[in-house]
Amino acid sequence: MAKITQIFLLISCCLLFSCQKEKILKLGAEQTESYLPLLKDKKVGVIGNQTSRIGTTHLVDSLLSLGVDIVKVFSPEHGFRGKADAGAKIEDGIDVKTGLPIISLYGSNKKPYAEQLEGIDILLFDIQDVGVRFYTYISTLHYVMEAAAENNIKVIVLDRPNPNGHYVDGPILDTAFQSFVGMHPIPIVHGMTVGEYAKMINGEGWISINCNLTVIEMENYTHEMTYDLPIKPSPNLPNARAINLYPSLCLFEGTSISIGRGTDSPFQHFGAPYLESNYSFTPESRDGSKFPKHENIECFGTDLRFQENYLTAINLNWVVESYKQCPEKENFFNTFFDKLAGTNQLRLQIIAGKTAKEIKVTWEEGLDKFRGIRKKYLIY
Repeated sequence: MAKITQIFLLISCCLLFSCQKEKILKLGAEQTESYLPLLKDKKVGVIGNQTSRIGTTHLVDSLLSLGVDIVKVFSPEHGFRGKADAGAKIEDGIDVKTGLPIISLYGSNKKPYAEQLEGIDILLFDIQDVGVRFYTYISTLHYVMEAAAENNIKVIVLDRPNPNGHYVDGPILDTAFQSFVGMHPIPIVHGMTVGEYAKMINGEGWISINCNLTVIEMENYTHEMTYDLPIKPSPNLPNARAINLYPSLCLFEGTSISIGRGTDSPFQHFGAPYLESNYSFTPESRDGSKFPKHENIECFGTDLRFQENYLTAINLNWVVESYKQCPEKENFFNTFFDKLAGTNQLRLQIIAGKTAKEIKVTWEEGLDKFRGIRKKYLIY
């Protein structure tokens, strides 16, 4: 009987191990067997940054070691190694490690020129996104797909998880407020992976010529999955908490409120010299955050570093209540706010004294319509 029990336990352990093994997340970049055949005997351009990894090795280094003919690298906002400030001018250059030419896709050259694409057969896109409309990597994706379509170049997207993929929220962008921080009529939080979003760009006709697109899908991914990024996607999103708070706090970038750039905890607290609070921080200029808002001035506000709640919706109360406390309300908003919101209605609603709940009701119709469109492009 004891022997039968031991055999049963052994079988149970094997089955449990097998189930766990099947559920291990496998990223698009890790599935080289799926895309290396597509790269054989091709001239390849890589759109990537510090998050473009296979395990602990940079994608470019890995592919070069596998004999892939990479001829050029294109880098988004924050640069190829991901160290530049938000909005900083990124210069073209040479990657010191590989000697490959690097073309910046931020600043005046957001879309690759035809001359920059000469001799390239395939563009390989591998960048970790955070699932928010004003996070500019999906804008770079749009321009890469558009330029590739115009020059008859194939695009392969190596898909990665969306750490904010568990919800959809925010006002739908009014195209009258289109900019690099908001190019398409989607909500602030769109709940899609980069691969799914690429399919939407094609399917919704947001580029005039459809791109020849292949998405290397992940294995064992779901939108409800919690995913902690192994590498910070940009200098001021250092951890999972900042990434989860980012869709709510980034609206403050269009106001006189600091979100902690120039501190050890960007996007994990907010404040201003005029707010009333027992909590305070003082922004200072540092790498990744030069000349932060309210530099060297004590800001009073709210500490979110140890908040237990994992946001499943945009918290609009923080912006609404901060506006109420501002003594010079005419100076609270700056011109960037409407671009971030994707509409002027949110600003006008806050000025009119609408509550967060009342404002969110006005988003519902647009969100319902978007969810219907989004459903067509979901992979996971």
